[in-house]
Amino acid sequence: MTTPPGVSAGVSAGRSRRVRGRPLLYTSYAQDMALLDTRAKRIWTGLLVLLAFAVSVVLADRSLEVLAGAYVLAIGAIGLNIVTGYAGQVSLGHAFFVAIGAYTAAALSGPPGGENLGYGLAEIWIWLPAAGLVAAVAGVLVAPLATRLRGLYLAIVTLGLVFLGEHVFKEWKELTGGPGVGREAAIPQLFGYRLDQDGPLGTKEQVLYLLMLSLLVVFAVAARNLARSRVGRAFAAIRDRDIAAEVIGVPLTRYKVLAFGISSFYAGCAGGLLYCLSGYVEPGSFSLLLSVQFIAMVLIGGVATVSGAIAGALFISLLQPVTRALPALLPVISGDTTQTPNVFQVETVLYGLLIVLFLVFEPRGLFGLWVRARNYWKSWPFSY
Repeated sequence: MTTPPGVSAGVSAGRSRRVRGRPLLYTSYAQDMALLDTRAKRIWTGLLVLLAFAVSVVLADRSLEVLAGAYVLAIGAIGLNIVTGYAGQVSLGHAFFVAIGAYTAAALSGPPGGENLGYGLAEIWIWLPAAGLVAAVAGVLVAPLATRLRGLYLAIVTLGLVFLGEHVFKEWKELTGGPGVGREAAIPQLFGYRLDQDGPLGTKEQVLYLLMLSLLVVFAVAARNLARSRVGRAFAAIRDRDIAAEVIGVPLTRYKVLAFGISSFYAGCAGGLLYCLSGYVEPGSFSLLLSVQFIAMVLIGGVATVSGAIAGALFISLLQPVTRALPALLPVISGDTTQTPNVFQVETVLYGLLIVLFLVFEPRGLFGLWVRARNYWKSWPFSY
């Protein structure tokens, strides 16, 4: 028995309408690999970005300064997520690469002939890529260790970079100014216009906020594109099982070096931008605590997700003003680093506690909590 042509066409049209109406049902590889693969993601991402830009005229300057710092830390956290979350290479030396970027930017933009090393290249389009490239070179030099070590052994080696960097930067006074003295940070200048000063575009906090937010969007989109590319799939294969990845033709050495290089580039750019907000950089800032903060951002936000790294950076950055207010609420906790307990010790304990709690109860971090909430409302009022 044959179906009439008109009926067949109607059935096909009905099926196509049903297919188009089904969420997450892809009909092409390009649709599956899209940057934002659903209409809801495109709408909500666009609204969040517009809201982030809009708050620059609503919030106070102090709040904008805190958020701008959070955006810069998010760039560094995305970099750490590339090597640790996507490529599976445990790194505790992120603060070392952040320091390299910070001092490269400060030296390039600093005035020549002063007390500290400077070349007078204050344009941000010069010193920002240079800070990332110098840090990337350092990451590539360290990366061969990743081909020989893994897990805890690699973590210990990268941890040693932090202590090595602390010693070098404290002793290299011509570059860093020395401990307790420091030097002027990189000057954010674009085509002769100082972005760290009040001007026709708004207060310096507003201008720097918009600059850091714009750069975060650029770095986040670049990382997301990297993750869905052939390189990102190779990183994931190495993370899941490096021996199996090598068997199917993934060159381990090349991609591990590439992961460290890209991660270090992000860290260097974050270091160059981080201290533009305060205008001052000091060798003691790049301690083990900074590496722990980046680890906390990645683990609390969500491993192997760009949005999770951003959420973790915002969470940690907004947590700091709360902990710094503890001495006024709890007289037992001191704001002086020479006394015990002080707010910095409380922060360190709190970071460790949060990492343990998230690893035990929600290994996917804040991103996992969002997925749970989204899936609940998708299936509501049903429980399955």
